[in-house]
Order: sequence, then C-alpha cells, then structure tokens
Amino acid sequence: MASFVDRIRAGLAKTARQIRERLTDRGAATGGDASAAMPVAVDDTIEALEDALIGADVGLAATERILAAARDDRSGGSNRERVARQIERILSDVAIPPPSTVLPRVVLVVGVNGTGKTTTVGKLARLYQTDGHSVVICAADTFRAAAVEQLAVWSQRAGVDFIRAQSGADPAAVTFDALAAAKARGRDVVLVDTAGRLHTRANLMAELDKIRRIAAREVAGAPHEVLLVLDATVGQNGLVQAREFMAASGANGIALTKLDGTAKGGVAVAIAHDLRLPIRYVGVGEGIDDLLPFDAHAYVDALFAADRRPA
Repeated sequence: MASFVDRIRAGLAKTARQIRERLTDRGAATGGDASAAMPVAVDDTIEALEDALIGADVGLAATERILAAARDDRSGGSNRERVARQIERILSDVAIPPPSTVLPRVVLVVGVNGTGKTTTVGKLARLYQTDGHSVVICAADTFRAAAVEQLAVWSQRAGVDFIRAQSGADPAAVTFDALAAAKARGRDVVLVDTAGRLHTRANLMAELDKIRRIAAREVAGAPHEVLLVLDATVGQNGLVQAREFMAASGANGIALTKLDGTAKGGVAVAIAHDLRLPIRYVGVGEGIDDLLPFDAHAYVDALFAADRRPA
C-alpha cells in the first residue's frame, strides 16, 4: 500500500498540478507555438504565488495574510518555501478539541446531502476500528431509506455495530437507542449519521438540537465532537455552509471530502483561516480506507510537490 504521504500527494494531485502550471513560465522555445510550448522556468515571485493560491481556492483573505507574512519571513529560502511555511502555520494553529475521557465517545456527523457524509461515517468507523476502538454506527437519518441502507453496507464493510429504526422514526430516539446499545455492549465510540440538512430549514436544525440534548443527557459532555462534512469540489461556497452549521450545530471540526476530484484543494486553508475550524480528516478516494487524518505538513508538501505517481 502507498505510504500516507503518497496518498495525500495523490489526493491533492489536481490542485498541485494547477499550482505548478500557474508558477511555470511557458516560453516561446518552440517557435511561438503556444500549444507546444514547454515549461522552461519556475516563476517564484510573490505575484505568481498570489495567482496560484487564489486559483487553488485558498481565498483572498488567507492569501493576503500568507503573502504578507512571507514577505516578512526572515527564515530564508525561496518565496515558495516561505509561503509554504505560512500555510502550514495557519493550518497548525487551529486548536483540535481534546479527546474525551468519557466513554462512549459520541461524534455527530453533520452536513448537507451530497457531500459524502454517509460514506464518511463508514470510513471513519474503519479508522476508529483500526486504532483499536469498538464502534457503533447510528443511522439517525431516518427519512432517507437509501441513506440507511447505504450506511448498513458501510457498517458491514467496517465490521462494526449498526443501530437503525423504521423509516420516519424520531432521529433522537434512534440516537438514544444507539447510546444505550453502546453502553450495554461496552463500545467506546458512537458515530451518529444525521440527516443532510439545508441551513435554511429551521425544523431540521431543531431536530439536530434535540439529538444533541439527548446525547448530553445520556453521556457526560456529549456530543464530544461535531464533525461537519464539506465537499472540497465546491470550494469557497463550502464556507457558507460551514458558517451556518457552526452556528446551528456547534461544529468543531471538518472532514473535507472528494479532495482527489478537485483543483480547489486550497479551500482547506481558507477554512482554517476564515473559520478557525480544524481540518480533522480528508477524503482521497472512494474506498473504505480512503479517509485520512489530516496532517498539515503532508498537505503543504503535497501542494508544492513535483509530479510523481504514488508508490
């Protein structure tokens, strides 16, 4: 299997390729035929880096901060190296919620439909299980039968417990049942897949608040993490969703999905800078092992990496 760093590189390949192309001076060495022009030099100026970051959806505010700090950086290295250091600093400075010492650990997974939320729950269960945890998945999205069936398949793949209810059942009641099952069976993580909520739907946000209240009543300090799933392919538009979910759900971490399918992977920097939310996980493929814990250093390295295939 490819190394962790190689998998991050592969996931960010489209974004990294766009950055390289914007930093590459394509000269007229082929007689002026632009279609045949070959890269002859790397433009490492601040202006070229600004264009590259904006193109990768880092966002204007974050880009301005990065470039200002890079200009003042006296640590040495090229402009690109100074920019990379500032990006890593922004990503690393966002606090990650400390792990709960109370068991079971309750994680609510929220987000609009279409972001890859349900599949992220299944992949997250696999990650926890690989780390030696026992997991219960709760299908609290009771109004989409297809979502429940999809989650049942992911639960089987991950080899974890699965709690579901009849279609249309009260999501908070299903959450209660999952927490009771986890305590009775001695499981130490409960992942709650909530319905895909549109931030304009007040009734659905009220339903989410009810789930939170039930969790807090049954397990001290729960939910211990509220993970917001965002689709990297929507770029800056995802920040609008994130702001609404922060206010309505108390989201305190991000799972950024479909990173391998976009050239807008710089949005991770915008999230950390504008929202002060940590990127907790990134999705780099469709397989059950294709959700990776986020690593700021590996991410920055991948953004500026040279072309190469993962091992």
